[in-house]
Formats: sequence, structure tokens, C-alpha cells
Amino acid sequence: MQRGHLMSPTVAFETWGTLNSAADNAVLIFTGLSPSAHAASSALDPAAGWWEDMIGPGKPLDSERYFIICINSLGSCFGSTGAASINPDTEKPYRLSFPVLTVEDIANSACHVLDRLGIAQLHTVVGASMGGMTALALALNHTSRCRRLVSISSAARALPHAIALRSLQREIIRRDPLWQQGQYDAKGDGPVTGMRLARKLGMISYRSGEEWADRFGRERAPDSVEQDSPFGIDFEVESYLESHANRFIGSFDANCYLYLSRAMDLFDGLDHGGSLAASFSDLQLQSALVIGVRTDALFPLSQQQELADALAESVADVHFVPLDSVQGHDSFLVDMDRFRPAIAAYF
Repeated sequence: MQRGHLMSPTVAFETWGTLNSAADNAVLIFTGLSPSAHAASSALDPAAGWWEDMIGPGKPLDSERYFIICINSLGSCFGSTGAASINPDTEKPYRLSFPVLTVEDIANSACHVLDRLGIAQLHTVVGASMGGMTALALALNHTSRCRRLVSISSAARALPHAIALRSLQREIIRRDPLWQQGQYDAKGDGPVTGMRLARKLGMISYRSGEEWADRFGRERAPDSVEQDSPFGIDFEVESYLESHANRFIGSFDANCYLYLSRAMDLFDGLDHGGSLAASFSDLQLQSALVIGVRTDALFPLSQQQELADALAESVADVHFVPLDSVQGHDSFLVDMDRFRPAIAAYF
């Protein structure tokens, strides 16, 4: 794996609340693969964020108590430097000349934001999905920078099932003729079909069959978008996938998606010591919360238990909270009735 470097990269972030005089009330949030740093509304941007029900006055991440920071991952396309950004050496987009990206790179980039804000140590680092991996990488590589860790629907490494799914998503994008070996025009259509199909496969892995059986059953779609085709959309679940895929295309750069997806596969907590116990032996966390979901196919509940057990060998206060959500991996975005109390109790 060939690594490289970036000259003066940008890291985008948003904040809520006020940093206190001791600079010890900061909570850092790392996102999953596709969200921006806009996790909640604010005076500067009143649009609802992707974690609107979790952040704000009186909410589990209480902006009247904490100074909350959400990072847009390095490698993404919502303000932080990524494959779609302009390479200052060539004055053209990086595209596939962008260096191989790791979760550790994303964690390292956040430290520069903390330095700029004058925060030596975080009250808590929080991450869900890929963000949970990034939060763990921060705790492993910068042991003095956080006192507490919240890992949500994540793990110390990806299992073959999750790697296989993401590998197929990446191949679907790269097989689209409009991908053009990564040299597509970012202002044009790009690999629209590849991104649509990759998003559909992603949505299948993000939710659970149990939820869809209850939610859609075998209900027929009222109107087929391909009425002249014998293989058009007949079922409500097909219409649901089509709607989500169409909303995704044009909102996320294909090359950025490839880089971040691969970074998730490359991360392995064992690389920091040879075993989880050895990797976690130098952690300086005071406590940790690990939340998992019974129906999560990407990061099964057994992985959450494994992470919590390994943390407990080095961290005095570890809470493992398995939730009975039916929405699968995406539960942390939609099942607020279960996630709000779990996170509020920890804070």
C-alpha cells in the first residue's frame, strides 16, 4: 500500500455551545462515511442536521453544558480535503493521485482542529460506524487527548462480510463507464449509475430484513416508473431503494466515496499491538460506552461485545449497551427512542 502526503489540507468542522475557561468540556464527533459536519442546526445554519435529535440545549449532547465539535472527515467532499479537491501542485483535482487514506489519517487531522481551538484534552470523543473506528484510532494514537470514548455501531475492525459488501460497492462504481478510471468531470454527471447501484446495496446492508418485512411486506408500488418494462418497480421496497439512491447521486463525489470506503476496510485495531488487549494496554481513557444493535449486519452485536470486553481489560469503567432496534446499522440515525436515553445516561 503506497502512502503519500498532503500539503496544507483543509479540515471542515462545525461547533455548538461554548468552550469553558478550562477548555475541558469539549466533545468531538466523528461521522460515518457519508455525512457532513452539519450534525445539528445552529444560528449560522438553521437546516436540520443528521443528528438533530441528539445535539442541542437539553438534548443528550447538551450544548449548554458541552462544547460540541463535529468533523467532516479528511477525504470527504463537504469542505475537507479529498479526492475531489484541487491539488495545489497541479491546480487540478487530486482524483486518484490522492494518497491512500486511513482511518488513522482522519483521526490525526482532527488533532490539528483541536490544537487550533486550544483543546488539549477532550471530555469525550464520539463516533458511529466509520466514526466509531476513527474515535478509537484517536484514543489509540493520541492517548492523552481524550478522557472518554463513545463507540456506536462500530468495531475494532471490519469483518469479511462487511468488507465484501463494500468491495462490491466500489467495483460497481468503478465498472460504470462514466467513472473513466477516476478521471470524470466532477461538474458533470460522473458515474451516476454506479453510485445509484452502490447506494442501493448500501441501503440493503444498513437496514434489516426484519424492519422491511414489517414496514413493506409485499406491498405493491402504486405507480411503476418503468411501466413499459417487465422488470420495472413493482414493490414498495424497490421504490424505497430507488428514492434513496436518487437522493444520493450528485450529493457525494464518487472518488471520495471509494477512498473512505476503503479506509474502513483497512482499519484494524490489532495493528496497534498485535492483539486487542495489547493494542488497548496504553489507553488512558477513564471510561467508555459501547452501543450495539441486535439487527446490525455490518457491525454485528458480537463485535460490540468483543470491543467492550477488550476495553474493559484496560479501562476501569466500561458500559456495554445492546439495543433491540430493528432498523439495523442505521438505527443510531432513526431510533431516537432507544439511542437518546442510552447516550443521555452516559453523559
